[in-house]
Order: sequence, then C-alpha cells, then structure tokens
Amino acid sequence: MADLKPKSDISFVEIFLCSAFAACFAEFCTIPLDTAKVRLQLQRKIVPAEGVSLPKYKGLLGTVATVAREEGLASLWKGITAGLHRQFIYGGLRIGLYEPVKTFLTGSDFVGEVPLFHKIIAALLTGALAIVVANPTDLVKVRLQAEGKLPAGVPGRYAGALDAYLTIVRQEGLRALWTGLGPNIARNAIINAAELASYDQVKQTILQIPGFVDNVFTHVLAGLGAGFFAVCIGSPIDVVKSRMMGDSSYKNTLDCFLKTLKNEGFSAFYKGFLPNFGRLGSWNVIMFLTLEQVKKIVTGQAYYD
Repeated sequence: MADLKPKSDISFVEIFLCSAFAACFAEFCTIPLDTAKVRLQLQRKIVPAEGVSLPKYKGLLGTVATVAREEGLASLWKGITAGLHRQFIYGGLRIGLYEPVKTFLTGSDFVGEVPLFHKIIAALLTGALAIVVANPTDLVKVRLQAEGKLPAGVPGRYAGALDAYLTIVRQEGLRALWTGLGPNIARNAIINAAELASYDQVKQTILQIPGFVDNVFTHVLAGLGAGFFAVCIGSPIDVVKSRMMGDSSYKNTLDCFLKTLKNEGFSAFYKGFLPNFGRLGSWNVIMFLTLEQVKKIVTGQAYYD
C-alpha cells in the first residue's frame, strides 16, 4: 500500500460517506467487545473489611457472558445509537480529512513516497480534529455502556441516546458534553496515527515476504497489526477517558490519572486490554475491508495501492 490514497479523483463528500459507512458497520459488529472493555476499565478494586473481594468482571468472554446473563443479550449493544453517531462523524472526518491534510503538509507539488513523519502528523491532526466534533457522541456512548443492571422498578439514568444528550445538557450544562475532551483528543489522535502508520508499515513488510500478495488475507494481518499497536499505545489514555466520562467525580484528567495510579497501580491502565485488542483489531479489519469494497463500488477501483 502504502498510502491511504485514492487512485482516482474522488470528492471529500464521497470519501466521508464511504468512511462513515465502513466505520458504522465495524462499530455495529464489534460493540459487544467495546461494552466489555468499558465495564472492565470502570471496574475498581474493592477492599472490604474481610479482605479483597473478587472482581465482578473477568476477561473478555467472562465479561460478555456476565453482562448477557444478568442484563440480557441486548445489553451488549448498549450505546449502539451513540456509537453509530460517533463513527459517522469521527470515522468520516478522520479518514476524509487525512488526504487533504497530508497534501497540505507535503505540498500539492510533492512527488514520490510521502515520508512516514508526514503521515503520522496528518493522522494526529485528523484524529484530534474529528474527535473534537464527535466528543458528545463518545460521552453518551460510554455513559450508556457503563450502566449495569438496575434493581427492579429503578429506571435508568437515560431512556436512550437522544434523552442522554438532552439530560446531560439540562442537568450538567452544554459544556458537559465535552467532558473528557483532553484525554479523548490524546487517545484518538495517538490511536489514529498508530493505526494508519502501523497499517502502512505492517502491510509493506508483509508484501516483501515471498508468496504474499495484496489481497484480503494481507489486509486482515495488517488490520490486526494496526489494532495491536493502537491498543498498546492508547490503552492508558483510553482508561482515563472512559473513567472520566463514566464517573463525574474526577476533577480533571490529571486527577483521574493520579487517583487511578495511586489506588490501583499501573496495571489498571491496561484493564480490558484483551477485549480492547479484540475489539480494535477486529474493528480495523472490518473497517478497512468494508471501506475498500465500498470505494470499489463508488469509483470502480481499489482504495489501496
């Protein structure tokens, strides 16, 4: 591949819509793993008088099974409406803006292979810009996912995604929709850069191995590689983001980071690593494959070199 570069002229609107569709499809397929990840990240150590209690959620499959058993299978798709809102806006913008920003950084007259440094900077910028716009959807998604099983007769905080937006604005103010924006910008900018740069590099490396060609299998391996690097780099920021969005008791990003580190140790920042990798790895594979097929329909040509 090398670059995420269309082989034929295509408008920003077309790129945006293709990217948004691919991101939404991947979101729908993988949100049960994302729900498990959020539950694991929000889970804290409980130390009663008798000793340390066992955690409620254990691992990817254990968390999925617990949520499905206690709350019903549909609970694994909690927050899907807000998740689709997020992916339509964030997914469409981060990929749709990538080429224009990269061209701006290199110059419209640039000829040849775009340096890796420019790819990383472009991805950092587009990830940051996209999540600034999409942060309210991310906040609502996390809040809906974080809500567990309630006692009989006790209603949930929100009746749905739209009610969540309105309730948060009414009770906490408009600015509350951008709670956790700092760690969210850092997370999404870094993960976006990690995904795009590592996808390029992993795919390039695979294609240098005798017998490998640019096909679906190569895309799957490159997508898994992108997901792994993204989770390794972004997991600590992701935990802070989820906790700030799911719990309003933290003063700011630094307060959340320090309290988590003090009370639970550094390992807490990699809570939910397996479901996060399972989710982000599979999300990358589904998204990239879907995006390529959708663009073939729109342009009649493959999206990747």
